[in-house]
Amino acid sequence: MQVHVENHSGTTVIAPQGDVDLSTSRDLQSSLRKAMDARPARVVVDLAKVPYMDSSGVATLVEAMQIARKQSTRLVLCGMQEKVRSIFEIARLDRVFTIVGGVEEAVTA
Repeated sequence: MQVHVENHSGTTVIAPQGDVDLSTSRDLQSSLRKAMDARPARVVVDLAKVPYMDSSGVATLVEAMQIARKQSTRLVLCGMQEKVRSIFEIARLDRVFTIVGGVEEAVTA
């Protein structure tokens, strides 16, 4: 899995590509922690190129949400494919996370 990171005026956009599972979630976790260390106003996780996510990927995002809340950073998820979104809906995490359609919307959410 690759993780692309871009910074745009106080917003960090993290875009993983590929499955986020037990063997790859550490890459995403590392990118999220590094982004959070910089204390941006907003972190956007663009999941448009993530076709599959298991519980370790979900746990990585929950951990990121906890860190974001502690430091008053807004964490926004976007671009979820249907399989990934259904996992969040089943676990009712769609009520915990801010989830929007695309990066442009996420930057202003």
